[in-house]
Amino acid sequence: MTTPPTILTIAGSDGSGGAGIQADIKTAAALGCYALSVITAITAQNTCAVVSTYPMTSECVTAQCRALYRDIAIDAVKIGMLGSASMTAATASLLRELPRPVPIVLDTVLRSSSGSSLLGNDALPVMKQELLPLVTLITPNLPEAAILLGMESIPEEAEAVEDAALALHRMGAHSVLVKGGHGSGPVCSDCLFHNGQLTWFSTEKIATRNTHGTGCTLSTAIASFLARGASMEVAVGEAKKYTTAAIKAAVAWEIGSGSGPLNHLQTPLGVRPME
Repeated sequence: MTTPPTILTIAGSDGSGGAGIQADIKTAAALGCYALSVITAITAQNTCAVVSTYPMTSECVTAQCRALYRDIAIDAVKIGMLGSASMTAATASLLRELPRPVPIVLDTVLRSSSGSSLLGNDALPVMKQELLPLVTLITPNLPEAAILLGMESIPEEAEAVEDAALALHRMGAHSVLVKGGHGSGPVCSDCLFHNGQLTWFSTEKIATRNTHGTGCTLSTAIASFLARGASMEVAVGEAKKYTTAAIKAAVAWEIGSGSGPLNHLQTPLGVRPME
């Protein structure tokens, strides 16, 4: 009998399949993990826009989580779209109920790639005060990091990005990965602050419109490698390689007329060996 590492994803559903719960399940499967899901909201969206959002109740999310807790051992948690202050507070309470300590990755989903707001302003203080201290890693992009820090923007210079990562750590996050995909230039550079150390991960940007769900994919991939026992630095590095490969594998795809999805189930990567 074998039991694969399990990932619990708490996030919204994306009917177009590129982001949210759907991207999380495909990513975990591609990396040799078994995905459990708790849905926080149903979105009506496609590759062009989030048309509307239909939140679950906190009671519904709590019932979903507790049912899983009673039956299946969880090796890592990934948190995506929460939407509201009440859902954020409920999620924090559910993390405190986890049967044992496990890595928790919070993808700070504040806006969709098309610009739609996915977290109410009243939820930001709850996220900062209740959720950040409970999670192992947060993965904001540059605009999200600026919102969390109450800034208009964060300059792209390395020193400014490192300062932002340190400021988010002082705000309560144990470890921080500030993603540079929204920056200009041909290279995507992400800055990790972990255990007092700053580490940079860089890859060349890929010329493609198919980037829908990149943040969901990366955060779930990190959680998957952490569930498999990788160190934080190895998990981030391997997750970035996997996400880059998934973007490259979807360059020729034509799905929808907007920002298309990644090819999560491409591989020769599949289950990558641990380094």
